[in-house]
Amino acid sequence: MKGTVYKSTGSWYTVKAEDGLFYECRIKGKFRIQGIKSTNPIAVGDRVEFKLQTKNEKTQGVIHDIEDRENYIVRRSVNLSKRTHILAANIDQLFLVITLNNPPTFTSFIDRFLVTAEAYHIKTVLLFNKIDTYNDEELLEVKHLSALYRNIGYECLGISAKTEKNIDKLKDFMKEKVSIFAGHSGVGKSTLINVVEPGLNLKTKEISEQHKQGQHTTTFAEMFDLSFDAKIIDTPGVKGFGLVDVEKEELSDYFPEFFMRKEACKFNNCLHVKEPHCAIKDALETGEIAWSRYRSYLQLLEGEDENYRTDYWEEES
Repeated sequence: MKGTVYKSTGSWYTVKAEDGLFYECRIKGKFRIQGIKSTNPIAVGDRVEFKLQTKNEKTQGVIHDIEDRENYIVRRSVNLSKRTHILAANIDQLFLVITLNNPPTFTSFIDRFLVTAEAYHIKTVLLFNKIDTYNDEELLEVKHLSALYRNIGYECLGISAKTEKNIDKLKDFMKEKVSIFAGHSGVGKSTLINVVEPGLNLKTKEISEQHKQGQHTTTFAEMFDLSFDAKIIDTPGVKGFGLVDVEKEELSDYFPEFFMRKEACKFNNCLHVKEPHCAIKDALETGEIAWSRYRSYLQLLEGEDENYRTDYWEEES
């Protein structure tokens, strides 16, 4: 039988088979995915093959094969910094949920997220949430950020889970796709999903006033079928976002506005830092490239290997 993994608890996997029924499955032996040092060999979104067995009058599935992944996204495992935890696989798009405050989402986090999504070839849509709570100055900041990222090629949408502003547009983005909502804890991911699909009743918690951070409510990824021909994977909140194994010379390839100009640089191996006749630095001076993006690029370029060249979503402590 073939099916898709909807939930993983570490040792058991909930698989939706092609017949539409759900089966509790275990894996046969040890799975080793080539090139990935992971604590979990099978992830939500994986397409697997399994056989049914009856044991103690209970029917269970045994997963014996996993299909090649179109893509996947990982985070660092707790207390195992050199290993990763595959959060989800075979994703059509990522929704990065952003709030200006309560809690704040900084452009450095957004850019690091986008670089990793570019490296995985996963489309990203930026959702500016809680816009019903912003004053005029803050709304101008949202417009500024939206314009910045739209100019690079990313779709942006201002939304409010409370007033349901642009929720219909969000649902249009989601139709016929497998989507992930990601972002810092407290930005309103679960609340937003509950508005999109009220029947899910995902748990939510209030923002911690002391630290202005969300309290962690989702502890593992889980996929849900929605009523409007869409699928959503709910994920744990994140506070750090690292990179895949990217060579310094390749980093600018994952900044779309850098990539489109890099051939105009005098040197083929230009890192866009101190080299003369650099098209990226020229575009920076003319305002064609945002300084915030360039600062993010430099931070990633100069980051320590262990911190920045292993991709992870770090769990909230």
